[in-house]
Amino acid sequence: MASVYSQYAWLIPLFPLLAFLVLMAVGRQLKGLGSYIGIIAMLASFVLAILIFVERIDGKVADYTWSEWQWLSIGDFNIHMGFEITNLNALMLVIVTFVALLVNIYSKGYMKGDERISVFFSYVALFTFSMLGLVISVNLLELYIFWELVGVCSFLLIGFWYQKPEARAAAKKAFIITRIGDVGLLIGLLLLFWYMPGHALDFSSIHNAFASGNGSIPAGVTTAIAIMIFIGAIGKSGQFPLHTWLPDAMEGPTPISALIHAATMVAAGVYLVARTYDIFLASPDALLVVAYVGGFTAIFAATIGIAQNDIKRVLAYSTVSQLGYMMMGLGIGVSYASGMFHLFTHAFFKALLFLAAGSVIHAVKTQDIREMGGLSGKMKITTITFAIGALALSGVPPFSGFWSKDTILNEAYHNNQLLFWIGIVAAFFTALYMSRVFFLVFTGKKRSNYEPHESPASMTLPLIVLAVLAVVAGFVMTPFNPWLGGFLTGEHHEEAVNLVVIILSVAVGLLGIVVGYVLYYKRPVQLPNAEKKPSALYNLLQRKYYIDEIYDWIIVTPLKGFGWLLQLFDEYVVDGLVRLTTSSVVGLGRIGSRLQNGQVQRYGLVSLIGLIILMLALVARRFFPW
Repeated sequence: MASVYSQYAWLIPLFPLLAFLVLMAVGRQLKGLGSYIGIIAMLASFVLAILIFVERIDGKVADYTWSEWQWLSIGDFNIHMGFEITNLNALMLVIVTFVALLVNIYSKGYMKGDERISVFFSYVALFTFSMLGLVISVNLLELYIFWELVGVCSFLLIGFWYQKPEARAAAKKAFIITRIGDVGLLIGLLLLFWYMPGHALDFSSIHNAFASGNGSIPAGVTTAIAIMIFIGAIGKSGQFPLHTWLPDAMEGPTPISALIHAATMVAAGVYLVARTYDIFLASPDALLVVAYVGGFTAIFAATIGIAQNDIKRVLAYSTVSQLGYMMMGLGIGVSYASGMFHLFTHAFFKALLFLAAGSVIHAVKTQDIREMGGLSGKMKITTITFAIGALALSGVPPFSGFWSKDTILNEAYHNNQLLFWIGIVAAFFTALYMSRVFFLVFTGKKRSNYEPHESPASMTLPLIVLAVLAVVAGFVMTPFNPWLGGFLTGEHHEEAVNLVVIILSVAVGLLGIVVGYVLYYKRPVQLPNAEKKPSALYNLLQRKYYIDEIYDWIIVTPLKGFGWLLQLFDEYVVDGLVRLTTSSVVGLGRIGSRLQNGQVQRYGLVSLIGLIILMLALVARRFFPW
């Protein structure tokens, strides 16, 4: 059946782009009204995304592709730009537009009073446009262009408060580290372009080339292409070892943290792997790399989250860990449905947690959880919604995170026992650090001089909406109703009930909460003593396994030394030659100006000297011919 709304999908990224242009042109004059332009643009994009998604629910609408704009022609090779709508990116369109809409609404209250509020909303609109363009791209080259634009926007938003040195440093760090991953993606694109029949880079041709299994592309090359693409995903989705930029990105405004961590930048890496999944399925070795990098990142980041004291950094390492879960689900190789399902649920409860954290920061003016406490009495909506998000993240049934995490663990249980136990242990640490945050922030007594107050309706309304979704979103793919899996893959999807997996995942989640309750609520007096004299293990976790220090020692310091040598070369060799040339020309000019001063006797003297030199030269040539 032909699509009615998919042909207008190009309007979805166009609305935020128009908002960006308007805000950049006249945003200063609009002042506070500029926020409404961003909200209206995102509402329009969300409504159209919903119409496209609903249209495809029954499975009778074919994929829609428009690729008529030829923008590059080299010989017989042509590159077209356009857009494509499939079930996968239809789901992504809903996620991105919905979270971006709520972030825009929330930001109206959170950023109130900021002198550059119109600039903020213009950057958010450009950021959303970039992500939406990436989602509907019809080929990998077009996707790569929007991929880089997403990176630029993240730089602008992370460093939005550029007057803070920490924000400037975090923006540069995010931009540089993600560029490392982008180099890998570019190499993968070049390899794919070279070996693809007809040098085609559109997703339909990629599917036909790799899903058919005709062997036209050598196995080793396929593995290299897949791993290079995955390196790009590692950078954007903050996987080990390119994860260090993501926690530092917390220097940006909290609504941006929610947008980056829930629906845009970090989701781009997971979406890229799912979008090119045919390449990975053709290389079991590449899938294994994806699975083990994801599994290691999941438990690695979860352990770090236990020892962080900045509420946003705890959530940031939680994002890194959960992205590891998604990659693990993709790498197990059954299908990309489990990884995308976790991305779907994670978008709601992680946006909820970040926005609730922003509500807390807005009230108490600090991000250190050790300086908080007792907020539940004055901030009931924030407390309840944060608790719902924490339970969803901890995998407690029936909240959405339980169903999506259980789907990944179930696949790991049947296909890779090592990854299954890694996921189980990571689930325990997840529940532990979230209970630590909740009990330290919302229970007990105040630890600083502040007067907490509930946030305005523009901030609490998005929290309530996201809290409802954090409860119910998981029911779209359960063992009893695995609808989303069939919708994404176009195939009948079944997920057997595995009581062992369910019991273990629920048990470790509850155990983490109980341990957190005992350590941080039942006996809170022990907390300060434990952290005033931290153990070596606590120091190791708090310093994030010293990864930043290792990078500084291995990469940054040698590059600084090399940069110092280049600076010396530039200053004394390059600049020296320039200064020498300049001095020579200036000196000759001065000599000429002194000689040509209009005095006849000086002209005569110069002529006489010149005549003598000429005569001496002739005499010398007679006796010394050359």
